[in-house]
Amino acid sequence: MHAPATPADEPAPDDNRDASRHPHPGAAGRIRLLVLDIDGTVSNSRHEIEDATVQAVARVQEAGIAILLATGRRYRDVLPVAARLGIEGPLVTASGALVKRTSDHATLFRASFDPEALAEVLARINARGLEPILYTDSFAEGFDFHCRRLPGSEGADPPKGVGEYLARNRHLARIDPGLDRHPPAGVFAGFTMGDRGTMLDLERELDGACPHRLSLHCIRSPRYLDWMCEIAPAGVTKWSGVAAIAAAGGILPRQVCAVGDDVNDLPMIRAAGLGIAMGNALPEVQAAADVVVSSHDDGGIGDVAELLVGHR
Repeated sequence: MHAPATPADEPAPDDNRDASRHPHPGAAGRIRLLVLDIDGTVSNSRHEIEDATVQAVARVQEAGIAILLATGRRYRDVLPVAARLGIEGPLVTASGALVKRTSDHATLFRASFDPEALAEVLARINARGLEPILYTDSFAEGFDFHCRRLPGSEGADPPKGVGEYLARNRHLARIDPGLDRHPPAGVFAGFTMGDRGTMLDLERELDGACPHRLSLHCIRSPRYLDWMCEIAPAGVTKWSGVAAIAAAGGILPRQVCAVGDDVNDLPMIRAAGLGIAMGNALPEVQAAADVVVSSHDDGGIGDVAELLVGHR
């Protein structure tokens, strides 16, 4: 039996949540849009989406609440998850930098870098001996990102961490050896990989070099060994994508519930009317949330469904 959801106004022992966050008693009852992260939220530690999670999502939808996925994953990588969960409509991908519609793969929003800021980013990544990966909106063309080289190709192999990513996704790469000097058109986000300390140092360096021109965070995907420093234009977050979709549907921020586990979920957890952290979430994410539910291995999405529709 997993632990029940714990609201912020009923702190558990050693609770590390922000005491200033207190959900309105009727917050769950007014929710019209549920926003779900994928990795560490709807998928478990084995990278599976359990039948119980599918059933919980269906229960929420049957109650008339719309559901939106907001993830750091590439658009192509989200489509099977949306299909498994029975979710149609737009998808917020690349941590808010690309929003596309599943029915026809039309692009609803694509972020755009200040060219000087992007050039500075690439120069500093290159100076550290790291490998830049750049995303373009190229789903229809059959690839997702640009890189300078692939493992096993001519020349030196990429560093080990990013090499793992490139080896696994080589079929979705477009090789461009000069992209650090002449980036492709339409880059909306990017990242590099390395150990945690190096990525945090790079994040600080880029923030100092390009103040107010970048959106940055360091994250470790459960599918890879190394950490990522993810880079997008200023103001781009999961919440920026969610807020635009909600506004288009006449949904107010206070009518949104956002659920996640990692640092790129913080903007939407803080801004939504009801912010929920998974039991496996980072301490700072739990601290920012109104409610903490069970972990992704212990039925946390079922807890969310019960919280939202159990009284209806």
